[in-house]
Amino acid sequence: MKGLFAAVSKYKYLSPLLLLFLAPYVSSRISSQTRERTVNAGKRPTAPAEVVKVDVDLVTVDALVLQKKTARVVGDLKQTDFVILEDGTKQQVTHFSQDSLPLSVLLLIDRGGCLDPFGTEVRRAANGALARLKETDEVAVMTYHDNVELLQQFTRDRSIINTALERIPKNHVWADHCLNKAFAKAADYMVTAGNPVGRRVIIAITTITRNFDCGHGLSGKAAKQALFESGSVVCGLVPTTAGQRMENGFMVWGTKMVGAFGAATLDIKQLADETGGEVLEDKPERLDTAFATLIDHLRTRYSLAFVSSNRKRDGSLRKLKIDVTPAAQKSQKLVVKARRSYIAPKH
Repeated sequence: MKGLFAAVSKYKYLSPLLLLFLAPYVSSRISSQTRERTVNAGKRPTAPAEVVKVDVDLVTVDALVLQKKTARVVGDLKQTDFVILEDGTKQQVTHFSQDSLPLSVLLLIDRGGCLDPFGTEVRRAANGALARLKETDEVAVMTYHDNVELLQQFTRDRSIINTALERIPKNHVWADHCLNKAFAKAADYMVTAGNPVGRRVIIAITTITRNFDCGHGLSGKAAKQALFESGSVVCGLVPTTAGQRMENGFMVWGTKMVGAFGAATLDIKQLADETGGEVLEDKPERLDTAFATLIDHLRTRYSLAFVSSNRKRDGSLRKLKIDVTPAAQKSQKLVVKARRSYIAPKH
């Protein structure tokens, strides 16, 4: 209780009603400390036969191109239609493909709170959508609330994934939605177990898209850094109900308010924007369409790669901008969803 009162007193200028609602979330998070990320030195699973070695300095970027007005996928572009800028400097695209590299898809399923985002309808939607993946694509399942559990390691056997989805544990009504812990663990697992030359995607299935950092784990800032290092694209699927919209809306508003006073937070929609992913929302009974759309978008993304003209191996964060040429725009405005930065290699 002492920690709770200390945490709340830090935000004494906020309304009492807001503090009353947010006190349980803030109490354990104010003491959360950022620590250096260490990658698990566990043995990487044997790579599939089709995997080839590539230049360790090769920077790969997934890009989804949509028509701005209609949001329809544009799937007929060529390598010369793309422009990549790193810290404002144009880069030479050396590798280009579409729907050829294998996917490593990690399902990150929220089990905290009183609203369960993974009911029967969503489970059915997940099974249907994953069936659209290629045989060379691999899937893993991870759940989270106060803690994070790897329920099923990466596998290309769809029957194993179907079984794993059937044994998702019940949601914990009084547990939290610890996004910082979930994404830190997900990024770490991607590095140690994901296909080293495949495209890496984390799909969070949740009712809460923004939350305070939970204590006793990596901070949200460090988790975001870990995601950048892993090269993962973050996507989200949100089953919407009246209760979900109310709770999530209040959390988004509350975290923004308290965040202005220094509380650490993490936002799935922001992660999606920064890594080139997308967050799709719909009613549970219609989420099969949203899930299938997400998988189709993943399958039709372009894979671009370049070797940076900045040859310093300094571990710095470098800004990326991926766009299409004016000639490719033709008479329609196109929007490119791709990650906005990456971590340079380090000696």
